[in-house]
Amino acid sequence: MKINGNEIRPGNVIEHKGGLWMAVKTQAVKPGKGGAFNQVELKNLIDGTKLNERFRASETVERVRLEQKDYQFLYAQDENLVFMDTDSYEQLEIARDFIGERAAFLQDGMTVTVESHEGRPIGVNLPDQVVLEVVEAEPVVKGQTAASSNKPAILDNGVRVMVPPFVSVGERIIVDTNELTYIRRAD
Repeated sequence: MKINGNEIRPGNVIEHKGGLWMAVKTQAVKPGKGGAFNQVELKNLIDGTKLNERFRASETVERVRLEQKDYQFLYAQDENLVFMDTDSYEQLEIARDFIGERAAFLQDGMTVTVESHEGRPIGVNLPDQVVLEVVEAEPVVKGQTAASSNKPAILDNGVRVMVPPFVSVGERIIVDTNELTYIRRAD
């Protein structure tokens, strides 16, 4: 399936330069001069090498069709994460560094989609948004409302995100697992 270069998201697997690559990080860049592009950090799924590429919106890349199956996250064991097939109840172990920094967002019982290519796990898609609690945040300083300045906050999973000044310790917020950013307060 062909997709435009600006549609590549973290977790997507593409065929590029004769290999299978997974997008680890993406950043949309709009320079003052010239056309916008997507700066993508790619990781080779076979040998683990990394590559930084720029994809313009006009470029197309081949997104690899992978077999997708839902798994439930059970627990972390040493450096492995254990998932269970929701249909056959078979367990699957995946290395923590295979998922990367997004592994911090895994919660007990969370349903994820494991993508495999020819029977080998290649990618794990987490839900796009998760609800987490703020455990540490700086207090609001009065008079700092002229500019929309965000402040750092540490969540209950140890991840640090920038939040608006009105968010305080103990509040539950919704975080984007792909971009690692604050979206809004949880209901």
